[in-house]
Amino acid sequence: MNHNPDDLIAIFNGCFADTLNTRLVRGDDEPIYLPANDQVPYHGIYFAHGFYASGLHEIAHWLIAGPERRLLEDFGYWYVPDGRTQAQQRLFEQVEIKPQATEWVLAQAAGFRFCVSVDNLEGDPGDTEQFKDNVYTQVLTYCQEGLPERTQVLRDALSRFYGVDRELTPDSFDRSAI
Repeated sequence: MNHNPDDLIAIFNGCFADTLNTRLVRGDDEPIYLPANDQVPYHGIYFAHGFYASGLHEIAHWLIAGPERRLLEDFGYWYVPDGRTQAQQRLFEQVEIKPQATEWVLAQAAGFRFCVSVDNLEGDPGDTEQFKDNVYTQVLTYCQEGLPERTQVLRDALSRFYGVDRELTPDSFDRSAI
């Protein structure tokens, strides 16, 4: 299945550009979320290098962020760049559980392979199995309790576009695959 980033842009923007004044934009090196300002009248989710996976990941952060955080650059999150210590990595993982679980749900709806990202190529991530378990557990929670409204809207749009007719059930997610 072909996963063109332009399709992801069109699907996301079709869901949210008019209603929430937010656009998905092909970015450069580093992804960033920039709220609307005097120069740009819309909120922009800029994903790295036009990579489909980066687009899904940045969208997931936007879907998790509440209305107040969506008015802050990069949602007001702290970020320690690549090269984190194991202690810094554990803190990073705590704030990444829901976004990565959301990303997995979106990837599943698009028929796209999901891989957990520890985003620490230059540092020592240590054992990441607990992080993977936590992401999987969050996905199971979404299966049980349902998705937040915006996430459900985008999941449905992705599923329709890619013709992936899978229900959100635990059987749709394989912990060993991440």
